[in-house]
Amino acid sequence: QVQLVESGGGLVQPGGSLRLSCAASGSIFSIFAMGWYRQAPGKQRELVATISGGGSTNYADSVKGRFTISRDNAKSTVYLQMNGLKPEDTAVYYCNAEVETGGFAGYWGQGTQVTVSS
Repeated sequence: QVQLVESGGGLVQPGGSLRLSCAASGSIFSIFAMGWYRQAPGKQRELVATISGGGSTNYADSVKGRFTISRDNAKSTVYLQMNGLKPEDTAVYYCNAEVETGGFAGYWGQGTQVTVSS
């Protein structure tokens, strides 16, 4: 069984910064792509950023230049540094990982709330 545990969400003023972390644990042979998604009230879940096992990154246009995704393979952890936060970034942020455990499957974390408000 694989678990993804997110941390680092909270309330921040516009223009502020937050750093999200997501640690994977369990019977993991290897982790391929990892990523962050978000879902605002009344909206569909959307991609924020992804990072491949080799470190290639991809970002939604709305966060380019403000957010940075990174990973520490030794710790099976992915990070999302969020700078220049805007009220429209308010959402529940979910971590996703493509994991080999004997089979191959995608896993989701439980989500962490990010609220940007003055």
